[in-house]
Amino acid sequence: MKTITVQELADRFSLEVLAGCNHMHRTIGKSRTYRPGLEFVGYFDFFPQEHVQVLGKKEITYLHKLDLDERKQRIGNIVKYHPPCFIVTANQEGLTYLTKYCEEEQIPLLRTGATTTEFMGRLDAYLTKTLAPQIAIHGVCLNVSGIGIILRGKSGVGKSETAHTLIRRGHRLVADDIVVLKKLSPQTLLGTHDENTKELLALRSIGLINVSRLYGRKAFQEETRIVLDIELTKWQENALNNELELEQKYTEYMDVKIPHIEIQLQPGRDVAGLIEAAANSWYLRQQGYSAAEDFMKRLKMD
Repeated sequence: MKTITVQELADRFSLEVLAGCNHMHRTIGKSRTYRPGLEFVGYFDFFPQEHVQVLGKKEITYLHKLDLDERKQRIGNIVKYHPPCFIVTANQEGLTYLTKYCEEEQIPLLRTGATTTEFMGRLDAYLTKTLAPQIAIHGVCLNVSGIGIILRGKSGVGKSETAHTLIRRGHRLVADDIVVLKKLSPQTLLGTHDENTKELLALRSIGLINVSRLYGRKAFQEETRIVLDIELTKWQENALNNELELEQKYTEYMDVKIPHIEIQLQPGRDVAGLIEAAANSWYLRQQGYSAAEDFMKRLKMD
């Protein structure tokens, strides 16, 4: 399971450390934050103690209104579960008592000037991406007309050259050679690069090129949601290549099903154009239109 440290979180969001500065190595492994509520009145049956705990104005105002003994009890009930850290939003003050208990239990206490809703939205998105299960595959990842595509095939089949043609037509490179796939949800797969190959495309006989420097910043994109898996294969003479509509096939990555298309290569074929057509056809399907269904309706009308 992937984890990050509280220190990494503090650095990423420029958080102020109020307590537990010697315990910033504590790890975070859960991708959702949590605002304790019922826990302050002693209900802990479903307390997600492994999550980052966020204290907004509602929680801090409640604690401020308690007398000394009751406040000690309420806070003590939570800190004894040792969550990774507490984060106070909106630069709230008067946290001496909270600082004291966090120091005693060796739990980092952090503070941000952002509002609770804004901060939790940003933090949840960051944790979801950072802690998502991931794998690396061999291929090319592109964004074609807003559609995230994985381009696969055997070494030397022409993946990078095809990607280069698409980039020259105004589409965007995400990753070449090594594509990192992150599972954000049971239905969502994100494609990105591995940092080492960022913006780089390897072309046979030419070598490495930096697409951003060669074609401008619009030629590169950090990440994209993957919706199509396209495999480039050698032309098969006896294969049936003119079906009206193939039964949809899928490729699975970490149990996420992605529609799969095979494009056979032959001298003179506009492979880049076919990939553009596949991307646009997928988009139309999401809008409820199928060219094959349209054609069959016309036949019935005749």
